[in-house]
Amino acid sequence: MSRKYFGTDGIRGAVGTYPITPDFVLRLGNAVGRVLRATHERPVVLIGKDTRISGYMLESALEAGLNSAGVDVMLTGPLPTPGVAYLTRALRLSLGVVISASHNPYADNGIKFFSARGEKLPDAWEEEVEAALAAEPLWADSSSLGRARRLNDAPGRYLEFCKSTFSNDLSLKGLKIVVDGANGAAYHIAPDVFHELGAEVIRIGCEPDGYNINDGVGATSPQALVEAVKLHRADYGIALDGDADRLQVVDGAGRLYNGDELLYAMVVDRLAQGENVPGVVGTLMTNMAVEVAIKRRGIEFVRAKVGDRYILEELTRRGWQLGGEGSGHLLALDRHTTGDGIVSALQVLQAQQRACRSLSELLEGVDLFPQTLLNIRLAPGQDWKNNQALFAEEERITAELGDTGRVLIRASGTEPLLRVMVEAQDADVARRCAQRMADTVKA
Repeated sequence: MSRKYFGTDGIRGAVGTYPITPDFVLRLGNAVGRVLRATHERPVVLIGKDTRISGYMLESALEAGLNSAGVDVMLTGPLPTPGVAYLTRALRLSLGVVISASHNPYADNGIKFFSARGEKLPDAWEEEVEAALAAEPLWADSSSLGRARRLNDAPGRYLEFCKSTFSNDLSLKGLKIVVDGANGAAYHIAPDVFHELGAEVIRIGCEPDGYNINDGVGATSPQALVEAVKLHRADYGIALDGDADRLQVVDGAGRLYNGDELLYAMVVDRLAQGENVPGVVGTLMTNMAVEVAIKRRGIEFVRAKVGDRYILEELTRRGWQLGGEGSGHLLALDRHTTGDGIVSALQVLQAQQRACRSLSELLEGVDLFPQTLLNIRLAPGQDWKNNQALFAEEERITAELGDTGRVLIRASGTEPLLRVMVEAQDADVARRCAQRMADTVKA
């Protein structure tokens, strides 16, 4: 069945606009609770959130909906998405829920779910929840209602987990690191992780007020990190997004490294330690230079659809460990069940420390092909899939590029945007071709 509410990363939208309203979230909690009760005698669900002002409202509605179906709830307060995944698994709970719109501005919010194993749930589960939403709610009587309590030590538990993914033989002593928490869910955790591993930490984007999440800081606005690294003459800068599942890194020279490059650094480190790396999963957006470099090392490379859930599905299907995308969603399944910005940063710093080489040295020979990515806002009801002029232009550009580049068109799974990407060996060619595609959509 087609899904009405769930997108590529849960349910997301503008707060106050259906379905991100308290009445819908109450019904969603009840529907999820009924699905859980079908397989669990007394389910327990963990709810975490980021720092958006709307998180209080949605948390209360979701808690009430779950309780109304006879489900117990544990509340963590602000906690990174991967922290909810970890604690759901570590505490042997039935389900983990995150109230967050990730890298979106504060006016948006969303809800996503993790299984008892700390993994994103399959489409079939989401379809089951949607079927329950279509039915009338079933409210438990007083004797069957669920309870709610706070898990006060959630941040500390997750902090210790993050530290455990970094080699015991190494430390970050002697490094000055700027940590940008995007005024989001990791504001009170990420700086302490790096500090407790020995680094001198400079904090930016760690003063949330409910409205400033992702506002000019974080992984989606890395210029603030670049400037802070230069100002404080730091060795590295680490930027997370609002729910701390994606990562950007800056070195002491102010060079910004995207997820494709960081993934390659992790691969190089695993190989240097004599570990078996049978294959790596990227996405349709992964830079061709990284694919070529990975294959040059005799490792298979596979592209999945854009989105960390599709990378995870491909890794799981093949029994591989490493995958990621340029936006900074990185997966190391031998460390965590889901993408984790803090854990990924530690894996990158571990690679640099073990090799006693800078990041730029680890990435010698990997010269990224220039990419131009344009986000084109779609009008309500605009049917881009049947835009014959767009696909005719795509064919012309593909023929012009030949084997020196490629074109990718895809819709955003979370916003009314069409993303047009052109990759070419020449940056000017990439820009011109991408603009031609964008002009065709707008026309």
